[in-house]
Amino acid sequence: MEGLANSAAIKELEGLTDRPRRNGPRPRLSAEQQAQVAEWVGQGPDLERDGVVRWRCVDLQRRILKEFAVSLHERTVGKLLRKLSFRRLSVRPQHPQTKPEEQAVFRAALPIS
Repeated sequence: MEGLANSAAIKELEGLTDRPRRNGPRPRLSAEQQAQVAEWVGQGPDLERDGVVRWRCVDLQRRILKEFAVSLHERTVGKLLRKLSFRRLSVRPQHPQTKPEEQAVFRAALPIS
């Protein structure tokens, strides 16, 4: 009897592996809406429509509210961007007195190509 009960428990556990795991509330944006947000981020903001030159979470939050009538917290927008495989990129700082012409001459004079 003990072996039979153990065998049934193993079969039940195997059946659980293909079930989707749901922890927490359902996503507020559908898969299509998430794809639309990914498209917006990929294209970048429109200065006239969005009023910004680069996306911030708060700017995307406003756009999502306007387009989908879904209110998300700014942190939730950041989590969504990570889920969509977007990363924060920042421009490398440049000294204000940098002279690109002199840098080009210096690079040309280097023995290493």
